[in-house]
Amino acid sequence: MAQLKNRQWLLAARPQGMIKESDFRWNETTVPALKDGEILVRNLALSFDPTQRGWMSMDTYIPAIPIGQVMRASTIGQIVESRKQGFAKGDLVQGLFGWEDYTVTDGTGLFAVEKVPSGTDPLLALSLLGITGLTAYFGTLSVGTPKSGETFVVSGAAGATGSVAGMIAKVKGCRVIGIAGGKKKCDWLVNEAGFDAAIDYKNENVGEALSRLCPNGIDVYFDNVGGEILEMVLDRLAFRARVVLCGAISQYNEAEGVMAHPPRNYFRLIFHGARMEGFLVFHFAQQYPQARAELARWNAEGKVKNQVDLQQGLENAPATIIRLFTGANFGKQLLKLGDPD
Repeated sequence: MAQLKNRQWLLAARPQGMIKESDFRWNETTVPALKDGEILVRNLALSFDPTQRGWMSMDTYIPAIPIGQVMRASTIGQIVESRKQGFAKGDLVQGLFGWEDYTVTDGTGLFAVEKVPSGTDPLLALSLLGITGLTAYFGTLSVGTPKSGETFVVSGAAGATGSVAGMIAKVKGCRVIGIAGGKKKCDWLVNEAGFDAAIDYKNENVGEALSRLCPNGIDVYFDNVGGEILEMVLDRLAFRARVVLCGAISQYNEAEGVMAHPPRNYFRLIFHGARMEGFLVFHFAQQYPQARAELARWNAEGKVKNQVDLQQGLENAPATIIRLFTGANFGKQLLKLGDPD
């Protein structure tokens, strides 16, 4: 096979504060020849997730992206050439690849490759059935353990994880209240996603709204933002409440790091006999097939909707990740690079 041109975005600098387009550098190179045990993937769509901010800055649950290397992202693509047993040209696969047209990988370790089941919509595989949908599933059901009739509050509720968490809680019979930014997002949560109420943090007093909407306290809180909103919820917990720590997007771009605003009133957990627990979706990897099957069924039944914010073109990758941290995205943030053959 003739050498293919490969366009890439490389990490140029560790971000200081808000991510900037200058933190990335455009690069054009050629695709190397395959070795035995490797596959060549043409990337079709990239996932954008708040956790990428951590990957750019420091070692987290995986090593930081080295300066000068391709920006990392969950990706879905199609195999162009294979020298790896069990993988064939034309197979759709997903894995932790990057911001580039083509990826060469042996499909092991951190960059393990997973086949996408035949007939699965590639964008559905990267959104509802991908990492954010799975995160919502296990965070809600395994950590939050909601019961019918309980009050379930979720922040970042119009995002990829928060919206799915709230819809799963509705499936389990909870009264669900979402916190999101802007009338459009709040209207969607109530009218389309089936939430019982939504709080517009940009235009409402969140504490007053929580007191009004949760007169008997909050049984489960799915936290995606941290900071002041977490503190407001801790002041309004019900007895034996569960606080699910999924993310803290309000803190990610702070120069001091994610602990710039720790909860000052954590002792409320003691008063209410409550617990606050963090998790990573990878802790539940053995249960992914079961979770995907249930999410796909709920989606087919119209109980869990897949709201995707789809941008276009590799050249727009830096602008797309910034959308996550300005609140411009509406649902799962994806960037489409092409269609499968």
